[in-house]
Amino acid sequence: MDLVEFQGKQLFRRNGVPVPAEGTACRSVDEVEAAARQYIEDDGATAVMVKAQVKTGGRGKAGGVKYAPSVDDAREHAANILGLDIKGHTVNVVYVEPASDIAEEYYLSVMHDRVNKGELIICSREGGVEIEEVNRTNPQAVVKRQVTPAERQDGLPREVALEVVTEANFPEDVREEAADLLVALFAAYLAEDATLTEINPLIKTDDGRVIALDAKVTLDGNAAFRHDGYAEWQIEGIDNDDPLEAEAKSKGIQYVKLDGDVGVLGNGAGLVMATLDVVAQNGGRAANFLDVGGGASADAMAESLGLVLSDPNVKSVFVNIFGGITRGEEVANGIVEATQRLGEFPQKLVVRLDGTNAEEGRRILEEADLPSVVSEPTMQDAAAAAVRLANEG
Repeated sequence: MDLVEFQGKQLFRRNGVPVPAEGTACRSVDEVEAAARQYIEDDGATAVMVKAQVKTGGRGKAGGVKYAPSVDDAREHAANILGLDIKGHTVNVVYVEPASDIAEEYYLSVMHDRVNKGELIICSREGGVEIEEVNRTNPQAVVKRQVTPAERQDGLPREVALEVVTEANFPEDVREEAADLLVALFAAYLAEDATLTEINPLIKTDDGRVIALDAKVTLDGNAAFRHDGYAEWQIEGIDNDDPLEAEAKSKGIQYVKLDGDVGVLGNGAGLVMATLDVVAQNGGRAANFLDVGGGASADAMAESLGLVLSDPNVKSVFVNIFGGITRGEEVANGIVEATQRLGEFPQKLVVRLDGTNAEEGRRILEEADLPSVVSEPTMQDAAAAAVRLANEG
C-alpha cells in the first residue's frame, strides 16, 4: 500500500523522523486559500508550497508542485492542480505547507532487498532528482549498504548510519544529524512494516537542520492485520486500491489488476504466473492475475469470471485449470453453470483443462456447446487463441 506525501510525513513524524511544520490537506481552492492565508498572513511564512497528492512520481515535472509567495498565487496554483491528470492519476487533494529554506538537497531511502533477504539503504549527496538517473550517470555518487536481519536485530546501529552518510560525502556539519535521522528512518521502516521509506529530497535548511522535505512510503499489505488493516491511510479520493481489487479482496479472491486485455484465471499461484508468461510469449498482455484456488466450484467460477469480465479492458479470457484435488468434470460443470449465471457477454472464454479427468471435463464442455467457450488441448494453444481473440476485439 502506497502513501501520499502528507501521509508519509505523518508516519515519519510519529516515528521521530524530522519533517517540516505540519501542513494542511485540501480538497478545494477555497480550502487552499484559507490554509495559505493562515500560514502567510497569520503565521508569518514567506511563502507556501502547493503540492498534488497522488501515488506516482514526476509531480513537479507535471506541474503538480508549485511555490506560492502570496495567497493569490496559492489560489491560482490550486485551481490549476486540482483535477490535473498526472500519469493517469487525477489530483483530488493538494497539500499546503510553509515553504522551507533549502541550503542543500540529498537523497536517502530504506527498502526491502528481496535478493539478499534483508534491507538496502541507498544514500546520495545528489538529491532532488531521480536517483536512477544519478546511479546511471554518476554511480560513484550513490552509496548502497545492505543490512542483514541479524545486523538490524535491535534497529540500525548508529555507527552504520554514520558510516553510510560519511561514505556518501555528506558535509561534516550535518553528518551527525543525518546519521540520527537515518537511524530514526530505519526504525520507522521496521515499526510500520514498510517495504520502502524514501526521502527525496532530504534537505539541509539555511539554519543547518536536516529534515525530510518529501516522503514516499510503501507499506507491506501482508502485515496489514498488525495495523488494523491500515485503515487510517484509507482516504477517499487519494488513489485507493483499484475498485476491482477491492471487490476481489472483499470476496476473498486473489486478484491483481494488470494493464493488458487478456483476462487470466487459473488454480494455483504458480500456474497463474506461468499463464501470464505464456500469454506474453504469444504476443499478448494479461489483464489480471486471478487464482481461483484449489477448488473450482460453480460459485467460485462465477464469482471469479464475473470479476474478470467486469474489467472493460478484457477482450478475451484464458481459463487455465490443472485438475489435481479438483477433478476435470467438476471444473467443466462449474464453467457451464457460471456462464449460465452470468448470461450473455461478448468476450470468449478459452479453456484449457489438464490433469485428473481432463478428458471428461472437455467432453462436458463440448456437449454443452456454449457459444462463449472455446476449448483448447494445450497451454500454448489456449494462450495463442486467447491472444488472437483479444486482438480481434
